[in-house]
Amino acid sequence: MVTSKSDSRLSSESFAYQPVGVFDSGVGGLTVVKELIRQVPRENVIYVGDTAHVPYGTKSAVKVTELSLAITRFLVKQHIKLLVVACNTASALALEALQKKYPLLKIVGVITPGAGEAVRHTHNLRVGVIGTAGTINSGAYKKHINRLNKAIKVYSYPCPLFVPLAEEGWGNTEVAYLTAEEYLKPVKSKDVDVLVLGCTHYPLLKPTLAKVMGAKVKLVDSASATAAAVKTILTVKGLLAPGKHKGWQRFYVTDDPGKFNLLGSRFLKRIIRSTKLVDIGQ
Repeated sequence: MVTSKSDSRLSSESFAYQPVGVFDSGVGGLTVVKELIRQVPRENVIYVGDTAHVPYGTKSAVKVTELSLAITRFLVKQHIKLLVVACNTASALALEALQKKYPLLKIVGVITPGAGEAVRHTHNLRVGVIGTAGTINSGAYKKHINRLNKAIKVYSYPCPLFVPLAEEGWGNTEVAYLTAEEYLKPVKSKDVDVLVLGCTHYPLLKPTLAKVMGAKVKLVDSASATAAAVKTILTVKGLLAPGKHKGWQRFYVTDDPGKFNLLGSRFLKRIIRSTKLVDIGQ
């Protein structure tokens, strides 16, 4: 069937109304949703938190890929126009498999935008990266940073206790400060001028991390950088949601919506009440 120019235009406009899909292993990816709401407020967002299988950081690449494919299959059925993998571990281990399975879907991970921000901001070519064990062991940030600039030295360290501190709402407490002091000693000793927060939970500890690292170190928030990348892609492709109304958000989890509502409200700084339970299958 031959499609006229006007038909193509209408089809594109209709597609622009479709939601952006976002997924994470739990609640951490809501920091990306929060940035999407701020940076592209007209966009509708469907979020899936795989709370039945959290955390991904301790799982094998095979398992993380299997779960990521299952969630993406669910989101594709919701007619999303773009997918955000708002999990550093899944971005590191499963992004290539997702792109191969869904070649026509634009898929954005959190690592590439974060790496790009780090490269843009470093002056002494010394960058620190903190994240879960899975993300750090994958070497994904180092690979992406050095792909952009081979001269940059990248120093990566796992900080697993930051996740429970963020989820407990203890990101700006004495406990968080003492933990950060201990975790960040090695990276501070490397004289980095940029620190990448390589986990979507970590923005909740940003004031504490900034205090420990000092004013001369730029903190790169991968959630903010990812939302900016999404805005750029949608703008370039002419797919920004039309109109002036604020977009809606729908939330799905694979286990315990009540707990997600409680933690998610803390992450989004607004009350979440209507999270739905979904079986993603595998």
